[in-house]
Amino acid sequence: MTTIDFTGLSTPLIADACVRRGVPARVAPPGIRSVEPGTRVAGRVLPVRHYGSVDVFLEAYGSAEPGDVLVIDNDGRNDEACIGDLAVLEAVSAGVAGIVVWGLHRDTPELVEIGLPVFSYGAFPFGPLRADPRAPEAFASAHVGPHLVGASSAVFADDDGVLFVSRDRVGEVLETARAISATERAQAEQIRAGRTLRQQTAFDDYLFRRAQDPGYTFRAHLRAIGGAIEE
Repeated sequence: MTTIDFTGLSTPLIADACVRRGVPARVAPPGIRSVEPGTRVAGRVLPVRHYGSVDVFLEAYGSAEPGDVLVIDNDGRNDEACIGDLAVLEAVSAGVAGIVVWGLHRDTPELVEIGLPVFSYGAFPFGPLRADPRAPEAFASAHVGPHLVGASSAVFADDDGVLFVSRDRVGEVLETARAISATERAQAEQIRAGRTLRQQTAFDDYLFRRAQDPGYTFRAHLRAIGGAIEE
């Protein structure tokens, strides 16, 4: 089982937690978005490289564990859709939790109806018109922009984007993200109740101290008082 509990969190919170814990996070190129806004997914990366035929996905599903997220390397192409409704339905039957495509999808209404989270650059009506030779590493790793990811990585995806974190650091990242979330929610409630963010963060004190010490940063100030705005 490779399911990751992403409930109540977001990729910005995961990113902030990575900064706080010093965990490297690799962000997919901007523009990769969910087929249906509001969907989200997290799980172990199930990598695959696309060469023009759907058979590579069917083969990848054979090694899928429940909760895996299929990450498809289609070289960021904008001249073909490499995933459609049948491949996505098959992903559901294989226990895959979602799909991230460095490329395009098609069959948008059907994908929305299926309901499996699918993230891509967007829709395109034509499927592949090619059949390229398959490389030996077809199932070992996948490129997503400048990043190379594999089963040692976890992926988090929502409306703010897609990012990858080493699986051996996920536990601490999730714990920190939840702590940051609790702090931010408490701060938001106080703002709604009339206590401004400047009051909560003792902003006047920060300005005074910065005047005495130009190297004193707002981030250091937030850490000192337990705030969670910038990380």
